Amino acid sequence: MKYDLWQRLFTRFLETFHLKRFFARHNSFKELHQSSYAREVGQTLAVQLKTYSQLENQTLLNELSSHEEGLTEAQAYEQQLKFGLNEVAQEKPLRWWQHLWYCYRNPFNVLLSILALVAFLTDDLTGTVIISIMVLLSTFLRYWQESKSNKAADALKAMVTNTAMVLRREMGYQDLVLLQQRYGVHVKQLKNIQFEMPIQYLVPGDIILLSAGDMIPADCRILSAKDLFVSQAAMTGESMPVEKYAMQKNEDIHTPLELDNLLFMGTNIVSGTAKVVVIHTGIQSYFGALAHRVTATDRSVTSFQLGVNKVSWLLIRFMLIMAPIVLFINGFTKGDWAEAVLFALSVAVGLTPEMLPMIVTSTLAKGAVFLSRKKVIVKRLDAIQNFGAMDVLCTDKTGTLTQDKIFLSHHVDVHGRKSHTVLMQAFLNSYYQTGLKNLLDVAVLEAVDQDMKFEKLRFKKIDEVPFDFERRRMSVVVRTPQAQVRMITKGAVEEVIKVCSYVEIKGEIKELTAELCNEIEEITQNYNREGLRVVAVAYRDFKMTQENFSVHDESDLILTGYITFLDPPKESAQPAVKQLHAHGVTVKVLTGDNEFVTQKICHEIGIPNDKVLLGGKIETLSDAELKQAVEDYTIFAKLSPIHKERIVEQLKANGHVVGFLGDGINDAAAIRAADIGISVDSAVDIAKESADLILLEKSLMVLENGVIEGRRTFANMLKYIKMTASSNFGNVFSVLVASAFIPFLPMLPIHLLVQNLLYDVSQIAIPFDHVDDEQLEKPQRWQPSEVGRFMVIFGPISSIFDILTFCLMWFVFHANTPAQQSLFQSGWFVVGLLTQTLIVHMIRTRKIPFIQSCAATPLVAMTILISAIGIFLPMGPLAHYFKLQALPLSYFLYLPFILLAYMCVTQWVKRIYIRRYGWQ
Repeated sequence: MKYDLWQRLFTRFLETFHLKRFFARHNSFKELHQSSYAREVGQTLAVQLKTYSQLENQTLLNELSSHEEGLTEAQAYEQQLKFGLNEVAQEKPLRWWQHLWYCYRNPFNVLLSILALVAFLTDDLTGTVIISIMVLLSTFLRYWQESKSNKAADALKAMVTNTAMVLRREMGYQDLVLLQQRYGVHVKQLKNIQFEMPIQYLVPGDIILLSAGDMIPADCRILSAKDLFVSQAAMTGESMPVEKYAMQKNEDIHTPLELDNLLFMGTNIVSGTAKVVVIHTGIQSYFGALAHRVTATDRSVTSFQLGVNKVSWLLIRFMLIMAPIVLFINGFTKGDWAEAVLFALSVAVGLTPEMLPMIVTSTLAKGAVFLSRKKVIVKRLDAIQNFGAMDVLCTDKTGTLTQDKIFLSHHVDVHGRKSHTVLMQAFLNSYYQTGLKNLLDVAVLEAVDQDMKFEKLRFKKIDEVPFDFERRRMSVVVRTPQAQVRMITKGAVEEVIKVCSYVEIKGEIKELTAELCNEIEEITQNYNREGLRVVAVAYRDFKMTQENFSVHDESDLILTGYITFLDPPKESAQPAVKQLHAHGVTVKVLTGDNEFVTQKICHEIGIPNDKVLLGGKIETLSDAELKQAVEDYTIFAKLSPIHKERIVEQLKANGHVVGFLGDGINDAAAIRAADIGISVDSAVDIAKESADLILLEKSLMVLENGVIEGRRTFANMLKYIKMTASSNFGNVFSVLVASAFIPFLPMLPIHLLVQNLLYDVSQIAIPFDHVDDEQLEKPQRWQPSEVGRFMVIFGPISSIFDILTFCLMWFVFHANTPAQQSLFQSGWFVVGLLTQTLIVHMIRTRKIPFIQSCAATPLVAMTILISAIGIFLPMGPLAHYFKLQALPLSYFLYLPFILLAYMCVTQWVKRIYIRRYGWQ
């Protein structure tokens, strides 16, 4: 107890000062406590649910202070004060100022803000304004784009309002007014009323009526049910619905979801009707407990965030080393320390790629706009680059790879040969039964042609023996056109064979021997291995005088064949998987469904299916063993939510960038753990809350488009980083050489800032540039070492031509005294700006620029514009404002040769670099 108190106080302290996220990464003790607490809550809830399932109806109603005709409105109001609204804990949306801070905080923005402050304190207003504009544009652009996407996601959720049919036992006139005010419901009678109420107002003890198509709004215990089948796919991943009853049939159940008489929030009614009592709402529900575990867990740091931070710190460390060196060299050689400080500050600003946050944000925003046209809502801009870096996609099966609809695939005799007779008997059974028309019956009815539908008119129904859970079969009795009374039975293979004594083979009736049983078992198991669900069909003829039939008459049947069913893959699944594989993305299937069905689907769409790892086996594996297993297997079946999350975490630990596509509560934890969480608009709310992207169309083809756009986005960001890093390194290297040998500053602080600003403006068009197809073929990853190597190799190339320019200005144009320094500075200003601008085209592609690969029109136009401005500034009327002077016309005879030589040398070094290191 004492420990819990201190733990709560410590957690509150961390939350108050926004330190919780930091300590969560470094405090394994806290993580252990959270995980053990989650397990404890889950175990307690499971015990309580099992207890509720075992109580008699009246005992349970007494326990909940309820009545079979419902609560009174006064009781419901008291319960709501006690338990709160029936809402699942969701991730709280950030307030506007928190979101703005989230968009601002990154190493570069913080550094630029510090540089802007230093510039302001040293009266460098130009530098202050330039840097501040960069930071503000980057921050607000990202804030605007993410806010717009989040509003679109919220609008999707707001479109769906769920209600439940609730019973009320007694009403007063004040209650009627309250109903109208709270729920917008108008009723006239005062007793035993039924009305539709928004599900958030449900409370424990409420009696509600459910029917086919209803979403189950809370954890409920069944009081009565008729032919009730429930889809629990959102919770378990099982594609087939399960039957539920008013009484618990099997006492040896340990998992709450397997209890026969409990319904869970987040699942839905496929067919049948039920009267139920609410036992848990909101966060107390099984759904709520899972959702709370997801939202209480901090988001994992994604591949994109790690990559940007590493590259940022690489460049920052470089700046922190070079700027002081420039300061001391100029201070000691020139003797003017105040001027040296300003110059070093300008170098620091010039070294810092201040446009990086804005280029990254604008490139990501462009990607978000593109994906919105492809029916994808981008909730977090970082997710777009993660799309491009993704090399493993984990996806559920049902509805993503498959059509989420059962189809009849085979109708065969006992030896597996196609049989019209078997189909006709199965059709009569499905058509004439008056009980539940489940998905299998619907598939049979849809599979027959018009001739067979007309043929049924020749048969007349006499009786039926309904389906029940213990028998797992059902029978109808019809009068045939030959005036025979025939019972037609279909059901689970093993249950039907139990009541068969004979088998029909090619029209002959033979005794069902042990040898035939073995042969039948082998045939049906082969169908199971193909991922098909097998239903046996049998019949028996009776005397004309018998009119009433029962379970006892299901004996000595004649087995005639089988019908098989399949949830087939989507037409788009195979080409999408093929395209993802071609682009270096491995697709792994994580499902709670049967392994045979999953293997069959994977085989049809081109996913390796020879090995399957089951959830039960995962339970026995250590993290080290699972880390190896996730590399060896591509199919994981019969998984729990914890299994899925563990698999994603181990894939990330192996260095993969992992995407996860899912739509159920059982997927939410894994969606949150992945580098890129993907959900769909029809998903449960907690899955959409956890996701980075929401698909408006549940198709892998949409993902393939996203992967390409993510790689295009990353390639354009990397262009800017490489160009900026290499050119800045070259400039600083040139400054160091010039500072050591020239008796004046080679360039004034204002020249550095203006040159840097113009160069950065020219890069605004990079998000709209083309990307070579070769760069889109494989996943793109942040590699700080690659950026550092590129900077060190390509940066000095520009320094070579800077030094040539120094020599040109010094020896040819005699700008070799302090009195002539503005001429010297003007000459280097033009060459420096033009080489910086041209480098964009040299290293934007591994090919020969302008010949094999040409930049997009916006980038070419910006290059021409900035080059023209760079020449105009020293030559035009504004030169004296920037402390520049007009260059002699003969200077422009040398300029083309310098630029052409620079391009040729860069291309030559680039070819050597590609052969040795490759090209990212």
